[in-house]
Amino acid sequence: MDLQTFRDSTINPQPPAGLSSALQALWWDAKGDWNKAHERAQEDDDIAGMRVHAYLHRKEGDQSNAEYWYRRCDSARSILTLDEEWEELARALLEQV
Repeated sequence: MDLQTFRDSTINPQPPAGLSSALQALWWDAKGDWNKAHERAQEDDDIAGMRVHAYLHRKEGDQSNAEYWYRRCDSARSILTLDEEWEELARALLEQV
């Protein structure tokens, strides 16, 4: 799946089948449902989930919590805009599908 197809799929009520929890989190975030996005990001305690978790707390405005998750996944705090960070994450995770 490419990024545009992923974005376009957000018109549907549920994410496409076969997406990782991290991609589902980004999908729900794109639909404007931070809570569902956060739930999905917490499902897997892997690098991808932690990285998306960091992004979500940054978006929420909870910088100290975001910093914690960036450290947990050994990633530098993003200096991108939130939209750019979302796109960077989505592209990287879609390449792994």
